[in-house]
Amino acid sequence: MLSRATEQFLAQVLAIEADSVTPADLGFMARSLTLCTMPHSKPSDNEFTRRNGSYTLTMQAPKAIGLPYGSLPRLLLAWIVTEAVQTKSRTLTLGHSLSDFLKELGLSRQGGERGDITRLRQQMRRLFSCSIRCEYQDGKHDAGIGFMVADSYSLWWHPQEEKQAGLWESTLTLSEKFYQEITAAPIPLDMRALKALKRSPMSLDLYMWLTFRNSYLKTPTVISWQQLQQQFGAEYNRTRAFREAFRDAMRKVLVVYPTAQVTDVDNGLMLNPSPTHVPRKVKTLLTE
Repeated sequence: MLSRATEQFLAQVLAIEADSVTPADLGFMARSLTLCTMPHSKPSDNEFTRRNGSYTLTMQAPKAIGLPYGSLPRLLLAWIVTEAVQTKSRTLTLGHSLSDFLKELGLSRQGGERGDITRLRQQMRRLFSCSIRCEYQDGKHDAGIGFMVADSYSLWWHPQEEKQAGLWESTLTLSEKFYQEITAAPIPLDMRALKALKRSPMSLDLYMWLTFRNSYLKTPTVISWQQLQQQFGAEYNRTRAFREAFRDAMRKVLVVYPTAQVTDVDNGLMLNPSPTHVPRKVKTLLTE
């Protein structure tokens, strides 16, 4: 018998296969947050670094708050980037009520210590309070940019009466640097894929990374396990454990994104030129 989570995953995959992407399904992610990503599990420190070749992403957070981690801030970031791209505004409205926002992210309205509402509240505070630094070093040229995610935010966690909704909207104002970073040539995604993969932070990372790589990949390319671990699993102490987790996450991604041509080879992963998950023509039509 299939678990409820597996049944939901398969139902979402079938829905993606049955219907082409629509304006409501189109999402975006910033390139800089796809090349390297945030922690998968709760970090013990308040500074986190990931590397991808000459690119380094460093995140820092106040000690009393901590760094964002897991699937929720990834889904939240995709929603933020999508809203910023579509509205062309630094100030975003997070729904007339928390219920609207949870529905937008494909989450439940469960409360309690481990419910989606409680976890989302914690992860939003962590994400909105952290600073990010992106650096490039190739031996000939050094460059970097640092920014806070948010200038300000106001979040209401108790549903209001319908007639009061406009007075009690939750809002988020992105920092100018973060807004410029995430809206400069963002990567198009199918939000249904993110919702299908939401139980696996690494699967979310791999899906976004694959569709980005396929936007410019021209020849088959092998990426070593060492490089992949630095990019996606720096917190794993053993490469063997990372490979197992990586392969499991990739299997889920390829169910959702079957046109991605990926081959597991002895020394790493071979990427073959493939279509992006959101076809270029579709992206152009939907964003005009």
